[in-house]
Parts: sequence; structure tokens; C-alpha cells
Amino acid sequence: MADKKRILTGIRPTGALHLGHYAGALENWLRLQHEYECYFLIADYQVSDYADDFERVRQAVWDVALDWLAVGLDPQASHFVIESQVPENAELATWLSWLLPLGMLQRNPTLKAEMAEIEAGHKSVPVAFFTYPVLQAANILLPRAHLVPVGEDQSPHIEMTRELARRFNRQFGDVFPEPEGLVGRVPRLVGTDGQAKMSKSIGNTIELKDAEDVVNEKVRRMYTDPTRLRATDPGHVEGNPVFMFHDAFNPDKDEVEDLKERYRAGRVGDVEVKQKLAKALNDLLGPIRERRAHFEAHPGLVRDALEKGCREAKAIAQETMAMVRDALQIDYLRSDS
Repeated sequence: MADKKRILTGIRPTGALHLGHYAGALENWLRLQHEYECYFLIADYQVSDYADDFERVRQAVWDVALDWLAVGLDPQASHFVIESQVPENAELATWLSWLLPLGMLQRNPTLKAEMAEIEAGHKSVPVAFFTYPVLQAANILLPRAHLVPVGEDQSPHIEMTRELARRFNRQFGDVFPEPEGLVGRVPRLVGTDGQAKMSKSIGNTIELKDAEDVVNEKVRRMYTDPTRLRATDPGHVEGNPVFMFHDAFNPDKDEVEDLKERYRAGRVGDVEVKQKLAKALNDLLGPIRERRAHFEAHPGLVRDALEKGCREAKAIAQETMAMVRDALQIDYLRSDS
């Protein structure tokens, strides 16, 4: 691993993971874990918008780890890390916040959109949520990562991280590489309701742990083409969530093209299109459900994976912070200082 370039990427623990996470992140991580030294982070410092439901956060930390193992991420080939168990994340974020102009933070479009979403739910925005992009930058820079697999909406955070790395290196000396972002195969998966992206808070998700009958029912209720009143009416494929899911998850591309052709011509109904989508999704999720059940029955394996990853992440974090303190010349109590 020592000769491999490093990756840092993570997920906020707000609940069990869903197909949006799989298409936008996990599928890519499965490939990258054998090409890079990967640090997969459960970002529990970054869920201050759930301060009134901390039990959900605690459970979600476990759920995320279970889902990682269930999809096939290998803790022997990578590092599973809980953010709060490596307090150097918070220390580095404090120093980086000295270098970040307030205006740059206020202009971050992703942060602005997320804060508007919180306020729309009639909740106040905690200070910790406003400043979490600095912590996210610290997460990336702490292991001195070279690559950051992200969703499309996270690109502004990567550019902010690159700018912070440049500012630190220019002012104090080269410590951090400038990380590159890597967007997944499906940059943004719409929800089953056709609105925005798949989001647990909206209730438009298909979770990786959903049972077969639950998946069938969620697909049956999926939004399709509102202009199509009968199966014999020509339908729209573009922008239709059911076909977007087929494109993302149905490996039988000939079947998908046939369904599209017949849908446009009014020769296939929504029922058949949805039934074939449900089958494709359950074929994907079946092995994931089985592996998840195995790890749920053996919680010690999950705990071992997390303890190992946190221990390894802390080692590289301490190495990085020694470099940072040396660059900042803040070892005030060192006898030769």
C-alpha cells in the first residue's frame, strides 16, 4: 500500500445507504479499493443538522459500516474510518479555518443549497453545519489524499480543498498534495418520485437493505410519464425515472433498448417496464442483502473493521499533523524551539 496513491472519500451517517449511494459512490469505490490506498470515512462530525436525533446518527454509523461490507468493500484492502475517532480531523480543520475567507464559504453553492433545505424544514442551521466544508477539507488533506471520489454536487468542496492546500503550501511550505475529484458513473440519481436526488429525508429512496417485496412495491409506485394515460399512448423515455433506473442498474442493455422502443411507440405498459426494473434491482440487491445479514449476525467483524481502520487512519493523521505543526512552527514547548 505504501507505493499507492491515496483516496479519501466518505458518507455522512444519517441512515442506511440507498441506490443513489451505490450508483454515485460505492460502485466506484469497489473498483478503486484495489488500485489505491483508500480511506473510507464515516463523517459523524458533519451531521450537526441531526443534533436533535443523535440516536439516529449513532445507529447510522453502524448501518453505513454494514452496508460497506455488504456491497463488498474489503477492510483488509482499505481503511474504514469513523471521523470522530481520529480527533486530528478537528485539529487540522481549526488551522485550515484560519486560511479560508468567509466570503468563499458563503459563496459555496452546495452549502447554500443544503442550508436552504434545512431552513425549508423549519430548522435552524447550526454553526457546525455552516463550517463543515472546512472539516471536509481537513478530512481530505489529513491522509494527504490524491483523489476524492464524489457526487457531482460535491465538486465545489473539492475546489475549496484544493485552494486551501495551495494557500497552506504557499505560506508555510509543501505539506499537502492538491487532490483531484472523481465523479461516479451516475453523477446524480433521481428519487423514486422523480424529484431532485434520492434522499432519505424526502422518503424517495430504495435502500440497499430493502427486502424484495419492499423493492417491488417502491418500483410499482415510481413516478413515470405523467402525460401518458394509457399503455397504448406514446410515452416519453427521456427524463422518465423508471428508464433512468433501467439505464443505471439493468445490465441487459438489449432489453432496455427494446422497452424504450416499445414505450415510445405505445406498445408496452408501465406495469411490464416496472416489473423488469424490479427484477433487475432485486438481482443486484439480493447478494448485498445476504452479505448484510451475515455481518449483522457477526457484529464483531464489523467492530474489528472499524477499529482497524481508525487505528490506521490515526497513524497517518499523526504523521501529517507533525508535518503541519513543524510547518507552522507551533511546537512551543519543544526544548530546542
